[in-house]
Amino acid sequence: MGTPRERSPLAERVEELLAVGGPLPIVEAGDPVLRRAAEPFDGQLPPALLAGFVEALRLTMRAAPGVGLAAPQVGVGLRIAVIEDPAPVPEEVRVARGRVPQPFRVLVNPSYEPVGGARAAFFEGCLSVPGWQAVVARPAQVRLRATDERGLAVDEVFSGWPARIVQHETDHLDGVLYLDRAESRSLSSSRAVAGLWSQPTPERAAAALGFELPGPAA
Repeated sequence: MGTPRERSPLAERVEELLAVGGPLPIVEAGDPVLRRAAEPFDGQLPPALLAGFVEALRLTMRAAPGVGLAAPQVGVGLRIAVIEDPAPVPEEVRVARGRVPQPFRVLVNPSYEPVGGARAAFFEGCLSVPGWQAVVARPAQVRLRATDERGLAVDEVFSGWPARIVQHETDHLDGVLYLDRAESRSLSSSRAVAGLWSQPTPERAAAALGFELPGPAA
């Protein structure tokens, strides 16, 4: 008879978080967990605990509110993220940014690769960097490979704003913050973005703050 698998320290950490109830505390920039590559998920959480953790991530993301949340953002170094975007934006924003509704999804061990050479640049924020936003140029279309919480394979191409969400959350699992990819001169407080740079695209901000936007794909 095989010996029982040792209890994962990550499982103990998740149990501690869930015992408190309600939305989980969100870890902010400066905490080392956000700068370490997360551990691939390989059954460290038994099914019931995984389900409870996924539900807690959903609750926390919605309460923040945000359109994505990665496990390291609540202090758990596992390659698990959730995304969801009701996309309640004006039509001109939807068209300019390709922001369309996304249902709630769980991404386990995700990775992505660019599809084509087109890049798009927009202001981006992060629940772990509250109060600030910056322009990030990212591939406009990516192929995502992952599994869901049931272990079913995900192999899908995302475009527009959903592609940005996928990249942002997967980057978290690699210890990368959006600021690492941002145009440093674009860094703005959320108040400044709301008051000055709320246009559908960041051309006006680029001209005023002195940074370049990506040109058309070759």
